[in-house]
Amino acid sequence: MILYSILESPLHPQLGSFYRSQGLNEVRLISMRKAIQELKRQPPDFVVADFVYGYGNNYAGVNISNLDVFLHSLAKYAKDCRVIVCYEKADRQHVEKLEALFPSITTLVYPVAEAAIFPYLKS
Repeated sequence: MILYSILESPLHPQLGSFYRSQGLNEVRLISMRKAIQELKRQPPDFVVADFVYGYGNNYAGVNISNLDVFLHSLAKYAKDCRVIVCYEKADRQHVEKLEALFPSITTLVYPVAEAAIFPYLKS
């Protein structure tokens, strides 16, 4: 089973050894562009990604955040993938908009610990 860790925040949960103990192969990606490229090559079973709202940049127009394009791409390449989005409490109102567009995602507030993420990693 493959898990993408898409690291776009210093708060991203560092749970590599936990993922391995759960039988998951973690693929660490440092940008959404790299994640989309990898998605085409090797689709994931799980994704843990950081939410970044587009304050005053191109995200704030058509897209809500850094995740919109990637989440749309999942529908084509990995439609059964489970997605966990990590976010800062102050961004809750923006995360709600993302949840409205993608109701199957799970959202967790930083800091995200093993105990919080564990229930969502069941296959």
